[in-house]
Amino acid sequence: MIFRILHWVSRLALAGIFLYTGYIKMAAPLQFAAILYGYKLFPDSLILPMSNYFPWIEIALGLLLLIGWRIRYVAWAACGLLLTFTVVLAVTYIRGIDANCGCFSFDDRIGPLTILRDSLILLPALYLAVEPVLRSRISRRPAAEPATP
Repeated sequence: MIFRILHWVSRLALAGIFLYTGYIKMAAPLQFAAILYGYKLFPDSLILPMSNYFPWIEIALGLLLLIGWRIRYVAWAACGLLLTFTVVLAVTYIRGIDANCGCFSFDDRIGPLTILRDSLILLPALYLAVEPVLRSRISRRPAAEPATP
């Protein structure tokens, strides 16, 4: 029962996050491009393509999680994307660059709490990715032997 609840909470939370964040970036690709430029990590020639394609990747992941298509593989893709975002934010912050995150709004500054928040979003994706292994390991455990009087 607990697996089912964790599964649905993780799926719906991640789907909502990806759909929302993808939508706000898709609705304002030039603002998102300015945020990517502010990280000072990417070549200028990649900024516009990234600002145009990343939101669609987020929306696709959100939709796939929502409909339940190959959840384990989609969850691993979500882990990769979230880990990449978190590393980019951490590197930008460590380098002392005062930049916007661009995660949930275009006014969100990168700081320790932003990095922590994005790291925590990785947890439900990791759970969905390893859930089948957890379930199989728990179901293979031998039942406790009854106590002898």
